[in-house]
Amino acid sequence: MTSEWPQKHTLHATPSLSQEDSHSRANINVCTIDILPLQHAERDVSFLLRAYTICSIFASLSSFCFGFDTGSIGPIISMDQFTRDFNGTTEPMIQGLVVSSILITASLASAAAGLLSDRISRTRTFALGGAVFCAGSILSAAATSLSMLFAGRAVAGVGEGLFMSTVTVYVLEIAPTSVRGRLSCTAQLFATLGIASGYFTAYGTVHIPSSLAWRLLFTLQSVVAGLFAAGALLLPHSPRWLAHVGRTADADRAWERLGYTAAEVEKELEVQQREEREEAAAAAEQRGGSTLRMLFAHDVRRRTLLGVFLMAMQQACGIDGVLYYAPVLFRQAGLSSTTAAFLASGVSGLLNIACTVITQIFTDKWGRRPSMIRGGSVIATCMLLIGTLYASGATARPVGRWAVIALIYIFIVAFAMSWAVVNRIYCSEIQPMHTRAAATSLGQCANWVVNWVIAFSTPLFLARSSSGPYFLFGACALLTVAVCALFQPESRGVSLEALDGVFEVSPWRKMLKGAQRRLVA
Repeated sequence: MTSEWPQKHTLHATPSLSQEDSHSRANINVCTIDILPLQHAERDVSFLLRAYTICSIFASLSSFCFGFDTGSIGPIISMDQFTRDFNGTTEPMIQGLVVSSILITASLASAAAGLLSDRISRTRTFALGGAVFCAGSILSAAATSLSMLFAGRAVAGVGEGLFMSTVTVYVLEIAPTSVRGRLSCTAQLFATLGIASGYFTAYGTVHIPSSLAWRLLFTLQSVVAGLFAAGALLLPHSPRWLAHVGRTADADRAWERLGYTAAEVEKELEVQQREEREEAAAAAEQRGGSTLRMLFAHDVRRRTLLGVFLMAMQQACGIDGVLYYAPVLFRQAGLSSTTAAFLASGVSGLLNIACTVITQIFTDKWGRRPSMIRGGSVIATCMLLIGTLYASGATARPVGRWAVIALIYIFIVAFAMSWAVVNRIYCSEIQPMHTRAAATSLGQCANWVVNWVIAFSTPLFLARSSSGPYFLFGACALLTVAVCALFQPESRGVSLEALDGVFEVSPWRKMLKGAQRRLVA
């Protein structure tokens, strides 16, 4: 757990070599080349076995709960067993409320999660969130009326709001800079696993004739949430949080529990000292000020506004409209049977998983800014093309309907390989230590609010216009691409404490200066 990674030895050339020495050197170089892949393999195994990796994986169970609810609630409201138990649930407004009720309380709880996690710790906050989500899911599973179902989903939303942003901060704080992106992707990977599991579990339970068909889905997610809540209390605290609250000795022990080597601990302690100086400077500057005032202080105002905007636009592109109402959208595109629509939704979930795995491997190589711009361009194109197909009446023919289905899949691929992963990482890592948790919670709150608007309004919008929602989602994606191109600096590979310089000059100013130099030349 604490062994050093193998080091690559370099061979220095000598002024002159005999023929025999040349042959020997060639053999040594060949051996070195042969050994290097083994060293990289051992390094990957070492990374997987580190305690911080295991802790990140377990913490990401919270995202599985979120994903399972996202993947299962759309099929649930489409089940005949569900509509039979709750009269009137075929109305678009009722469907929107059932789906989105969890998001109303999630947005409110998320706004308070940052302050709570700064006070009682990251691990206790998301453990509490898991327990509340478990209680809400049990209440939903036992629902005998719509009001009881709404209450259960509202309680579960409080849990979601507490654990989603807090887990993001926790993983970010326990991960070394070199693998920060890969570990942060773990939460998104578990979310996609949860979405696919929700789709396919619903595909299996839809054949149960009784209300167990939909009650079983809520029961399963309550079990996972309960296990997560219990296990989260056993995780080590974030060493950065411990240092933040003055528990230096506990922070040192936490680094060891997380499996850091001596060299890595020394490096993190240097970072920690810089954080402490930053904390002291921030405290002196903001003496008597509120958290909100710190979030919009001169040195972090642009980062906060950019993070909140990106987190909101992540939902405004329509991803949760697609994920929540996938069976509805696939039926609208021509898959008439319920089982076929459920199966198509499950395929989209599997595609989501595959793309997230690929992104997890390469996210620290692709960069944050290029991923946001390129991914957003594809997302916008897909949404606008789908809207055009519906508006032009092309979906009246089979080729048009299949084109819509293909574009939905391409949209999911583009989102999974860009905004799904990069957005949350970027919006957390650009913040300094003293505002990181609060800013992440504020961004998550904006994400939940827009998510609620999309989840509630999508069925109502689709009932009045088959093309309108897609044009709206495409326009929001295009706006986000423009903002990223003009205002989003690259943060890949930059330490959490070295981002001040990155934000000194906006990308549009750099582009303008570059254009001026080319004109002068």
